[in-house]
Amino acid sequence: MLKYILTFLISMVPIVELRGGIPIGVGMGVKWYYAVPICMIGNMIPVPFIFFFARKILEWGSDKKYIGKFFSWCLKKGHSGGEKLQAKAGKGMFWALLLFVGIPLPGTGAWTGTLAASLLDLDFKKSIIAVSLGVVLAAVIITVLTLLGFSAFTAVK
Repeated sequence: MLKYILTFLISMVPIVELRGGIPIGVGMGVKWYYAVPICMIGNMIPVPFIFFFARKILEWGSDKKYIGKFFSWCLKKGHSGGEKLQAKAGKGMFWALLLFVGIPLPGTGAWTGTLAASLLDLDFKKSIIAVSLGVVLAAVIITVLTLLGFSAFTAVK
């Protein structure tokens, strides 16, 4: 039971998200077909909170003594990610957000995509749908890579 809870919690952590949750869960012995939905749910739970509250919290904390640098960095990361996304996407913002979240590259994912959507004042419902579909895409890609990686590793043994 603990490995399922850890898999779930890892997928909620920013930067790591399900991109780390799936391989870590599978590595701990969670079957991939359990790890994937657990990680997808864990990755999506913070999304509405990020959309509605992260911007306000980051703006509030950006000038505070101990947390200001980190909060400012998060705001800058969200703004720059959002601006790049908007510049490339134009009217295809839904698809750009979906791909931004779905293609597992450093600095992308549900947390950053949702923060960017919030900072750009995008529509909540469309943003949540795009981020959700992006999480599904990321889960497929990471699951395939995880299974290939574990298969290759066990074949070498």
